[in-house]
Amino acid sequence: MSTLAPLLEAFFIDRLQQQRHASPNTVAAYRDTFRLLFAFAKKDVDREPSDLALANLDAPFILRFLTHLEKERRNSVSTRNARLAAVHSFFRYVALREPAQSAMIQRVLAIPHKRSEKKLVAFLTRPEFEAVLAAPDQTTLLGRRDYALLLVAIQTGLRVSELIALTLEDVRLDRSAAHVRCRGKGRKERITPLTAQSVKALRACLRDRHGAAQTDALFLSRRGGPMSRDAVEHLVEVHRLRAAKKCPTLARKNVSPHVLRHTSAMLLLHAGADRSTIALWLGHESIETTEIYLHADLATKERAIAKTAPPKTHQARYRPPDAILGFLQSL
Repeated sequence: MSTLAPLLEAFFIDRLQQQRHASPNTVAAYRDTFRLLFAFAKKDVDREPSDLALANLDAPFILRFLTHLEKERRNSVSTRNARLAAVHSFFRYVALREPAQSAMIQRVLAIPHKRSEKKLVAFLTRPEFEAVLAAPDQTTLLGRRDYALLLVAIQTGLRVSELIALTLEDVRLDRSAAHVRCRGKGRKERITPLTAQSVKALRACLRDRHGAAQTDALFLSRRGGPMSRDAVEHLVEVHRLRAAKKCPTLARKNVSPHVLRHTSAMLLLHAGADRSTIALWLGHESIETTEIYLHADLATKERAIAKTAPPKTHQARYRPPDAILGFLQSL
């Protein structure tokens, strides 16, 4: 067995799970990175994963792998950087275990993250998200589930991982203190209130769950188990296509579960909530993270410019003070 296999096993079990107590999502993301890397190594150096040595993962190989992600798999720059972060984390751990390979390791760690354009966050306007909410057929069991999931996602702003992790015991539907309890990034727990509309939708959804245990998932798949991230993304896309027939602007929008989260933030912003409240609502690490919504909100900027006084100037035709300047101006 090569030196790579025991190092990789120790990285996932000892480093990530025992020392850092990394979340299942983090472990899964790192696992997928090395699955892609090993698949690329099979084509690039013609070696099976069990035959790879640490020396095979040198800086030129990692650079070719990153190029493969962007050019052939058409991954975004942010995805490319996330894969590189996983590789860097592994090599920082290996640096302590294999000091003899320090020169090669430092060259890998020196590979920089690529800068990317920071686009405005995408969100749904009120006519758009109302059309999406009207798309599910609430006369069916799956339609009631879809409507409840979409409504809770827009109203609470939960991440898709938080939505599919909700269990029945995480939901309280009391009129006086209706809320959902979730565990977000960094294992931080937070409680998000539910509106009367969300409570009504969840109650209709839960009437179909006779005899369900409190530890069962709140939103079930067709097979009766917890929904996957892909299933939620497919659900959102299906209802976007249906809603686009009545709301044409949806036909040009890429609507994902995270867009629903951004929509929740914009609704709070339009309602007059301050940045700290939005950060607490969404479970952000810092208040500065909510600035992306201020940049995307055109209505806030329009209100600001409406309060400014126009400059006291009048328009007039430019007349050069000299004939030579007039000649140059005409060129």
